[in-house]
Amino acid sequence: MTISIASSAQWRQILSSHAIVIADFYADWCGPCKMIAPTFESLSTKYSKPNKIAFCKVNVDSQQDVAQQHGVRAMPTFLVLRNGTVIETIQGANPPALTAAVEKAVKLAVPGGNSTFSGAGQRLGGSGVGTRRTTVGRSAGWDLKGFLEAVVAFFGLYFYSFFSLDPYKAAENSPFNRNNPPPRVQPGSGAKPAARPGFKTLADLGSS
Repeated sequence: MTISIASSAQWRQILSSHAIVIADFYADWCGPCKMIAPTFESLSTKYSKPNKIAFCKVNVDSQQDVAQQHGVRAMPTFLVLRNGTVIETIQGANPPALTAAVEKAVKLAVPGGNSTFSGAGQRLGGSGVGTRRTTVGRSAGWDLKGFLEAVVAFFGLYFYSFFSLDPYKAAENSPFNRNNPPPRVQPGSGAKPAARPGFKTLADLGSS
């Protein structure tokens, strides 16, 4: 949206409330001004942002004070102001130069807005590495438990058959025999299948 400046006070207000102001100083009788006006309007429609980027048209005949304040003597003259200070001047009807100046000013108004990388990213030694270490640690824990269970089963079978009159039969029927399935429970009986023993001490083995 292009703002038509109607007074010096309005001009000052626009400068104080916007980070970037692009002003078109023109005259109604100026042919080149009319020729480049559509380009200015197109840029205004594309880049205007409330309280950040303003596009203004200043009629040098009706707003001589504003024109004289910035030393405008040729039409058209385009001024790019940042925080009230002129940072670039384009004289004459030169659409490529005007477009380049506006695009440069837009980047100043929104620093980092065109950054290619928008994500926060990850640091070396960050959460990704920590997660992997945790997973490895858990895997190692499960392997250790399986190893200990195998050791207990081995010694359980050994002592269970050692104290029996028929070692082979005792080993076959031992609760430590992994190939020995638990007894089946009839449906509806309410009984629970016997759980395999977990870790046992020698005292437990002796009492059985």
